[in-house]
Amino acid sequence: MSQFKAHHKNAHISAQKVRLVADMVRGMYADEALDTLKYQPQRGARMLEKVIKSAVGNAQDPDQNSGRGFRIEELVVTDVRVDGGPMFKRIRPRARGMAFMIKKRSSHIHVGLTHIDEI
Repeated sequence: MSQFKAHHKNAHISAQKVRLVADMVRGMYADEALDTLKYQPQRGARMLEKVIKSAVGNAQDPDQNSGRGFRIEELVVTDVRVDGGPMFKRIRPRARGMAFMIKKRSSHIHVGLTHIDEI
């Protein structure tokens, strides 16, 4: 079973925000997922859309696929994972000499596409 993958490492958005749109496109055809993400207002939808386009490009490249490129209508989004990435930690001064930690979160977005005949 050949799976075509693409990743976006260290995306500057928290994983929780991207997971909302990732759950929405899991199991869809690739062209249908791209159409759905195009009309979503979330910033994470733009990032996920770029990763899916990259995975589609990997699937359409005949050099990687033993001389055969796949059409976008034949591909299904089978694996969408959004993992937490490294955090930038900052200090926010508070009252009476205390300090609070601010965590600027990042995430790793992984997408896997599979040909419809292999599911």
